[in-house]
Amino acid sequence: MFLALLLRRAGIESVVLERHSRDYVEGRVRAGVLDRITVDVMGRLGLDARLRREGLAHAGTTLMFDGETFHIDFQALTGSHVTVYGQSEVMKDIFDAADERGLNVVFEADDVRVHDFETERPFVTYKKNAEALRVDCDFIAGCDGSHGVSHSAIPQAKLKIFERVYPFGWLGVLAEVPPAHHELIYCNHENGFALASMRSPRRSRCYLQCDMDERLEDWPDGRFWDEFVQRMGPETGARVTRGPSFEKSIVPLRSFVAEPMRHGRLFLLGDAAHIAPPTGAKGMNLAVSDAVMLSEALEESARNGSQTALDAYSARALTRVWKAERFAWWLTGFTHRFPGNSPIERRLQRAEFEYLRDSRAAQTAFAEKYVGLPLA
Repeated sequence: MFLALLLRRAGIESVVLERHSRDYVEGRVRAGVLDRITVDVMGRLGLDARLRREGLAHAGTTLMFDGETFHIDFQALTGSHVTVYGQSEVMKDIFDAADERGLNVVFEADDVRVHDFETERPFVTYKKNAEALRVDCDFIAGCDGSHGVSHSAIPQAKLKIFERVYPFGWLGVLAEVPPAHHELIYCNHENGFALASMRSPRRSRCYLQCDMDERLEDWPDGRFWDEFVQRMGPETGARVTRGPSFEKSIVPLRSFVAEPMRHGRLFLLGDAAHIAPPTGAKGMNLAVSDAVMLSEALEESARNGSQTALDAYSARALTRVWKAERFAWWLTGFTHRFPGNSPIERRLQRAEFEYLRDSRAAQTAFAEKYVGLPLA
């Protein structure tokens, strides 16, 4: 949707095919932290009116290790901040803009398939209300996830896959209670990782590291809040407001990159090309930066017929992707308890915490990655 709106602004026609209904897409609980690139793009597209009113500017974050805390000041270190604003709210803003600007979005498109993308005449077929339809196009943007039709259509011999599946997940709840802190808290506790987050001043989003074989029915709200308070420690735990959850889920953690991100006239974006653990808050933000890079390349092609930027898209995007993947991998390793962790590994985590606490240079590097590296 970001790509389609960017292209629309440049006068380039597109068709968006979405498998689900609009209500389903807007209702999905997803990311909540927007980096500066995403916020800037929303401003350029004129999508930020509600974001400016309702988004929560976070000038930093707090890290905790066995009850000891310190704060990293993004604003002081980089001159930038991040914004807490739920992805579901972003989607509402985008769909409203699509309606206003006459963007062609087809919801509940079934049996979508991509064809002839290694030729100069690619096309896409799909079904809507049992009617077979076809879109002839110049280029195809695959924004449909790592198991989507775009990724699956590429011969395996032409894709290099890098992947790591983590041996734990995040048990997350949404509750209509005020957050325990005005900014996010990343906590490394002997029982496992915990994250105190929010979606608004009255809505909390909280996570606990858990085994992937856990069952939601074994985690009633009382047990969740007991464990969350314990991991947050006495001081922060005393500020936790308990309340009934209205959404509860277990999120797997996975690092995944598919190279290259271009195959003929098919381009991969977002989760179709890369997935990072949510620890670094990079998933949606990376997808938006992909959209910016591809829109710039397609605009150049439409303007003067040059293929230079299109040819460079994959390498340009992957440079940013791998830096974000590294940050998410490092932060996950530093803040989580891994099965079989030995005492020396715990002490090494502690040493990492202390180095970050005591080094302005290390905090600056952390802040630069968290608020979003500039587009190359």
